[in-house]
Amino acid sequence: MRSHECDQKNASRIIRAEYKNNNPRPAETERRMSKFITLEGIEGVGKTSNMRYIKELLENSGHDCVVTREPGGTDLGEALRDILLDHSDDNMSPDSELLLMFAARAEHLSKVILPALEKDQTVLCDRFTEATYAYQGGGRQLDVDKISELEDWVQGELRPDLTIILDAPVEIGRARAGGRSEPDRIEKEHDDFFQRVRSAYIELANRYPHRICLVDASLGLAAVQKNIHEKLVDYDIVGSGIMTGIE
Repeated sequence: MRSHECDQKNASRIIRAEYKNNNPRPAETERRMSKFITLEGIEGVGKTSNMRYIKELLENSGHDCVVTREPGGTDLGEALRDILLDHSDDNMSPDSELLLMFAARAEHLSKVILPALEKDQTVLCDRFTEATYAYQGGGRQLDVDKISELEDWVQGELRPDLTIILDAPVEIGRARAGGRSEPDRIEKEHDDFFQRVRSAYIELANRYPHRICLVDASLGLAAVQKNIHEKLVDYDIVGSGIMTGIE
């Protein structure tokens, strides 16, 4: 076996071992306070406001919460984020984009996510691998088998405990996002790209309902946050009486 193949297999084993050591057997699960929660959605669905809302819900429920984002979360990850989103290379190949996403994710897992879970902290992440399936798989139309292979290599068995996808029609999201700053390299894509991204997100929620849920983000903020609260209760992450001061 070639040395780089050995290194890849060893890296996968290490990640898998770390995850298994920090994710107890089913009989012990109820004693584990830490959760890995991700928030997803196309542009303009309100992720920024609702990240703050979820963080306060979690903290009011007793979670020690680490908030992070992808791509990013580490020095290397933020540098790769700049490369991925900057207009300096609008013709970046889809495969290069995919590999850079997972390079940033590998660093993020090693430096932020896994250490936090080891400390029994709850990780709240703005985007994770579901975004890769949606944007690179759906939007760029890359072979999802490529994404799955990278997911298994980089993450091992680690998957979020809950992924909330804020879902809204593309025209609503684009209209809301239009008043913000100049769109980045991905945000400037056409509506058909984002239609594919949205469809991929919906497909993920339908395929993995035990850990991925859709929230209608076309509603007003109060209704969206009420639905988010209900989802967190349904998935036994916060109590039904937990409230926040955010509106």
